[in-house]
Amino acid sequence: MTFLYLGVRYIGIGYVVINILCMVPTISITDAGCHIMYNAIVWMGDTVNAIVGVIMIARLHAMYQRSRKMLIFLVVIFVAIRIANAVMIAIITMQVAGEELILSGTYQCMIAYPGDVQLLSSMTWILDTAWEVLALCLAVRIAVKHFRELRRHSASGIIGDCFTVLMQTHVSYFASFLAASCFQIGLFSPTFSAVSISLKTQIYLGVAQILGFVQMFVLGPRLILSVREYHTKLVADSNTATAMASIAFQERVHVETNSSV
Repeated sequence: MTFLYLGVRYIGIGYVVINILCMVPTISITDAGCHIMYNAIVWMGDTVNAIVGVIMIARLHAMYQRSRKMLIFLVVIFVAIRIANAVMIAIITMQVAGEELILSGTYQCMIAYPGDVQLLSSMTWILDTAWEVLALCLAVRIAVKHFRELRRHSASGIIGDCFTVLMQTHVSYFASFLAASCFQIGLFSPTFSAVSISLKTQIYLGVAQILGFVQMFVLGPRLILSVREYHTKLVADSNTATAMASIAFQERVHVETNSSV
C-alpha cells in the first residue's frame, strides 16, 4: 500500500506541474509540445485511476472477509474496464492534435478532437464512473449487513468503527469522482467545443481541473491514510490501556505489601 500511496503522490506532482505549464500564458510550448503534454496528462490520469482502483479492490476484499469469489469478480471487471480504457486512450492520443494559439502576445494550448474522439473520451469517464458506482454499491451492501449484525447482537466496538471509517472515506471519494466525471463529460458537449476560448468555458474548465485534482490526489490517497490513522489510533489506545492496567496492578501490589507489613 505504501508503494501505491507514493505512486499517486508523485504522479500527482507531475500532473499538476504539466497542467500549470499548459496554462501559463507567457510560456511558448509549440504545437508538438501541446500534444505531448496532453498525452502525458491523459496517461497520468488513467494511471492514477488504475492505482486507486487497486486500492479500492484491496479495501473491498478486506470488507468481504477476504472472499476469493469477490476478489475474482472485482479483478475481472476492473481489468476489463482498464483494458477498454487503455485501448480508447491510445486511439485518442493518436488522433488528437495540439495547437498553440497566440492571443495578444499570450500563448494558449488548444486540443482539437476530430471524428469520434470526443465520444471515446466521454466513454472512458463513463466506464470509470460505472466502476466507482459498482464499488460503492458493494461497500454499502456489506457495511449495511455488518451494521445489522452488530445491532442484532447489541455490539459495536472496533468492527463497527472500522466500517464507519471505510464508508466515510469511500462516500467522500465517490462524491468527488462523480462531480469530476460530470464536469469532464460536459466538456465534450458541442457548446463548449464551439466557444472553447470564452471566459465561461475557461471558468468551467478550471473548476473541472480542481475537482479532478482533489479527487485523484487528495481523496484518493485518503483511502489509504484513513485506514492507517485508524490503525494507529487503535494501537495508541491499546498501549494506553495496557499502561493503565500495569499502573493499577503495581499500585494494588504496593498496597497489599504495605498491608501485610
